[in-house]
Amino acid sequence: MTISPIVGTYTMGDRTVKRLGYGAMQLAGPGVFGPPKDHDAALAVLREAVAQGVDHIDTSDFYGPHVTNRLIREALHPYTDDLTLVTKIGARRDETGAWLPAFSAPELERAVHDNLTNLGLETLDVVNLRVMMGEAHGPAEGSIAELLGVVVDLQRQGLIRNIGLSNVTAKQVEEGRSMAQIVCVQNLYNLAHREDDALIDSLNEAGIAYVPFFPLGGFSPLQSDALNAVAAGLGATPMQVALAWLLKRSPNILLIPGTSSVGHLKENLVAGDLVLDEAAMTALDAIGG
Repeated sequence: MTISPIVGTYTMGDRTVKRLGYGAMQLAGPGVFGPPKDHDAALAVLREAVAQGVDHIDTSDFYGPHVTNRLIREALHPYTDDLTLVTKIGARRDETGAWLPAFSAPELERAVHDNLTNLGLETLDVVNLRVMMGEAHGPAEGSIAELLGVVVDLQRQGLIRNIGLSNVTAKQVEEGRSMAQIVCVQNLYNLAHREDDALIDSLNEAGIAYVPFFPLGGFSPLQSDALNAVAAGLGATPMQVALAWLLKRSPNILLIPGTSSVGHLKENLVAGDLVLDEAAMTALDAIGG
């Protein structure tokens, strides 16, 4: 089953993509660190995603590190013109796999060049600046001007086509938009965590894509029970329902569900065909109430 045309498309700067994409993070080893358990299976997932109609893959060179980008290059290079690769910079991994900020100008510049090298590109389609200012790695207020200035300079050099932001507050998005054309924002958002409701709506008005991560992250047992009940009534999986709700939530939402399994990949793509009626939407909306 390929991606349904009812999912539609959205723009990220000079790129137009289908709203249901693929996130490559889970192709790396446990904890997004080290090589995959099954190298050939990882390549098969990437190739099947494209065969199924996916034209938007989210990745980063700090996944592994270097692992997912090299897998993408091995599986899909040379890339078709309609395939958009979105990567992230602003973090690094230490020898234990810990996630650490990497915000200095040399670190950001090196990250862009590492992404270019490992993906086999001369220019990156979209680069998200991942902001890690909070102690718990969640969004925290603080100016991003110095960091974003480095990314803007790399864009002027022709190494980046489009700029996005990740793990940011509404105020940081506003600051970013005063410095550059921001084409997407990637934050935590799902049925149970809707702190970005107002931001999603304002970005939609501005024609800016919003890409939620962890579509099933942080659910309480009661919230999970409610989701499971709706899914059972629709003959679908909880993940399919959660993704379908996000697609219906706002037309600027793009999805990047990740998996290391071809079977699970196909299950996720079915979310584009899932129709949520009024009763289902009412029950799902109540999960975040």
